[in-house]
Amino acid sequence: MTKLLSDFAVGQSGKIVKVNGDGAIRRRLFDMGVTPGAEVMLRKKAPLGDPLEVNLRGYELTLRKVEAACVEVEA
Repeated sequence: MTKLLSDFAVGQSGKIVKVNGDGAIRRRLFDMGVTPGAEVMLRKKAPLGDPLEVNLRGYELTLRKVEAACVEVEA
């Protein structure tokens, strides 16, 4: 079952299946290491839900909710 990264609960993890979005956002996500096959875990959400902090490839990455909505993850 795939789910958008923006819909994850804190502490939930999974494997990235697909990265959607227009050219600029998609390219930026790929440059940051958000690629299919990578394991990702949602560490924190800001009080209003934006931004999100995730663990990815051994480092912590902060994403805007719009960017996280482009990432499909298999939970």
